[in-house]
Amino acid sequence: MAWIGGVLAVLVLAVAILIAIWDWNWFRGPVARIASARMHREVTIDGPLNVHLWSWQPSATVDGVKVANPGWAGKDKMADIGRIAVQIRLIPLLTGHVDLRLLRFTQPNVRLYRDAQGRANYDFSDGKQKDQPLRLPPIRNFIIDDGHLSYQDAKRGLTFNGTVNAHERLGGDNRGFEMTGRGALNKQPFILQVVGGPLLNIDRKKPYPFDADIRAGDTYVTAKGAVPKPFDLGQFYMNTTARGPDLADLYGLTGVPLPNSPPYSLHARLSRDVHLWRIDGLGGRVGSSDLSGKISVKTGGDRPLLNADLRSNALDFPDLGAVFGGAPKHGKVASPAQVAVARKLQAEQRMLPDATLKVDRIRAIDADVTFKAASIKNAPVNLRSGSVRVKLNAGVLKADPVALDLPQGRITGHVTLDARKAMPVTDLDLRLSNARLEELIPVRIGGANPFGGSLVGRAQLHGTGDSVHKAFANANGQVMLVVPGGEIRQAFAELAGVNVVKGLGLLMSKNQQTTPIRCGVAHFQAVNGVLNADHVVVDTGPVLITGSGTVNMGTERMAFRLQGHSKEFRLVHLLLPITVDGPILRPKLGVQPGQTIAQGGVAVALATLLSPLAAVLPFIDPGLAKDAACGSLMAEGVQHGAPVKSAPATAAH
Repeated sequence: MAWIGGVLAVLVLAVAILIAIWDWNWFRGPVARIASARMHREVTIDGPLNVHLWSWQPSATVDGVKVANPGWAGKDKMADIGRIAVQIRLIPLLTGHVDLRLLRFTQPNVRLYRDAQGRANYDFSDGKQKDQPLRLPPIRNFIIDDGHLSYQDAKRGLTFNGTVNAHERLGGDNRGFEMTGRGALNKQPFILQVVGGPLLNIDRKKPYPFDADIRAGDTYVTAKGAVPKPFDLGQFYMNTTARGPDLADLYGLTGVPLPNSPPYSLHARLSRDVHLWRIDGLGGRVGSSDLSGKISVKTGGDRPLLNADLRSNALDFPDLGAVFGGAPKHGKVASPAQVAVARKLQAEQRMLPDATLKVDRIRAIDADVTFKAASIKNAPVNLRSGSVRVKLNAGVLKADPVALDLPQGRITGHVTLDARKAMPVTDLDLRLSNARLEELIPVRIGGANPFGGSLVGRAQLHGTGDSVHKAFANANGQVMLVVPGGEIRQAFAELAGVNVVKGLGLLMSKNQQTTPIRCGVAHFQAVNGVLNADHVVVDTGPVLITGSGTVNMGTERMAFRLQGHSKEFRLVHLLLPITVDGPILRPKLGVQPGQTIAQGGVAVALATLLSPLAAVLPFIDPGLAKDAACGSLMAEGVQHGAPVKSAPATAAH
């Protein structure tokens, strides 16, 4: 058996000598081919490969490693690394576990790029399945010497050039990881600094801490967090703050399309678990409104899916204007760009903004968002609270239900925006129920409301356009308002009648006596952005008021003509039509000059107006045509020869 031992000793010695004198450069080709197959692109090794096996912790170095771009990204290299040094523990390796004692990169130069279609040269997937977040094996010591990183994102308009270093040394200052650099985001200055804890003697069971500071134009983001499992970037958490002039500007940093907003200041806890991003404990202010809630974004599918539950204790209504491209009113929190928009609209005496809708961002994400405002202030009408649920799926946005609470009554309905085509299409159907006229039109003369009563209504509009103004400027549909019953100061009823002597006398004496409004109806037919009101009637005790007019939503101007018909013979009467015209925001009241109109037109007015009105009343509520007040007015029209026919009720949505 001695000769067997001798032979084995000779063989071991021969293998040892072979390993010692072996030229490891022979393996450069096979190693490069294996790396190329794993990364789905060409990897080359231009420098020497050295391996040191005689240790419980074998090591290797390789120089001149180059990683090519995918074919569509051009001929430049994605990465050019001067040297890679690796040291690995042998015992865990024999059991199938990779445990690196050292991973060191010397002079790595990495160029990352994403094109306008969203293709990224750092996506190493085979195209059949999504690329996964970077997840490295446990590394005891991680060192980067003189690293350079450039990033260009054509989709977000971001460019960045920076340095990456990790220079810890035993007995040294124990400096941690640091990446700093600058560039541009949408042509605004972009500055980034990320500082991490020491990368020497890393404990894989302890979270790895990091801090980040980002500036993009006037947007500032800070973060302080940790990676629970070092080198597994699929998981991390951080406390973050963000402030800036517009939430929509965060798209360049996050890739999540957010609505336009006034200046904001927010804080939250952000966490990531592979494809699930969560924002918890969200709080802060947007404009003059508070905001709180939670958000989650799930990636990995065809489109990110955003879910959000948001709240505001006190919503400042003008802050919502920025969502649609407008701006808060003077004196409110607003960015310079929004102030410019507000000045332009004010100079043109308009209220519908022209800001172009970014349809590409709407198509890029799905969402399910709930928002509730416990109270609302500074609204154009007296709103108490409100809520909306918005669902976005494959480019179709649906706000359903929309609910706005008045002191009495509600506005409810839904709005749909279809952005699948080049030009978005908007449909809205809103209902007003159980409201009060004096609350929606809070006019006070002589210390009292000149009119009051219940008010119901409905608006159905269909418009095409990539801005709020364009959509309304060509809208078609109908709008209707009905006052089933109420009261008006007798002075105004007499003036509209027109009994000038009696009406002026009651006004000058500040007489608060009222007369009933039996029924009031206004029906608008929208054609190509113009609301035509051919049927307006208000029936009071002494007077029947009729009228017609238009509201042009393209020019945002209105023109109305109101005519009173006395129900009683007047010794003194001057039946001059009353006009209301001018910009919607600042209409002027006047009297149309010309020939006075003879008395006694009640029968004619009833016969010509009430038939079409009876047909459209069911558009709001099938019961209105049978309402005690409006129903009796319809019956009176029949007595005067009006061929009243009720249309079938329009189905509620």
